[in-house]
Amino acid sequence: MSSPEIASLSWGQMKVKGCPTTYKDCKVWPGGSRTWDWRETGTNVPSSTVDYLKKNGIDVVVLQTEKAVEEYNALAVQGVKVGGIFHSTC
Repeated sequence: MSSPEIASLSWGQMKVKGCPTTYKDCKVWPGGSRTWDWRETGTNVPSSTVDYLKKNGIDVVVLQTEKAVEEYNALAVQGVKVGGIFHSTC
């Protein structure tokens, strides 16, 4: 499964290639995407999640949204299995 590219980003709106949904905030991973509901974890990724990923050899990169989308898409088009959590109003 490949990671879906983020097709567009503007204030308060994100589109993921192959998905009819327009997101305000979203999670993407190889093979899918969904709304990021802040009620699940707040607006930050829990440190326990970051620690778990790093412990399992998974790189974690935190960037401003536009830069994060650029980096994510650059990796996705290369066929790298990449995931991300994006907030479109920051």
